Amino acid sequence: QVQLVESGGGLVQPGGSLRLSCAASGIIFKLHTMGWYRQAPGKDRELVAVITAGGTINYVDSVKGRFTIYRDNAKNTLYLQMNSLKPEDTADYYCNARLFSAVHWGQGTQVTVSS
Repeated sequence: QVQLVESGGGLVQPGGSLRLSCAASGIIFKLHTMGWYRQAPGKDRELVAVITAGGTINYVDSVKGRFTIYRDNAKNTLYLQMNSLKPEDTADYYCNARLFSAVHWGQGTQVTVSS
């Protein structure tokens, strides 16, 4: 059974930092393209950052220079380091794993950026 379990969300002030984690089980983690998505209230889910099995990384323009995605294949864990957080980063953040046509999602972790 595939499980993606996110953690690390919470309430943070503007300019602060958070690190999200996604612990994966039930998949061959190192073969999967892994990504972070987010969905703000009333908005569509959007891709935030993605890292392929080979280490190629892409970010949505709005987080470039502030967020860093990385993976630890030995720990089957995906991370998202988020710095210089802004109120517009407030959303539920979801972990995603893809391998060919197989797609898996985590349950999400809430990030709120507010003073």
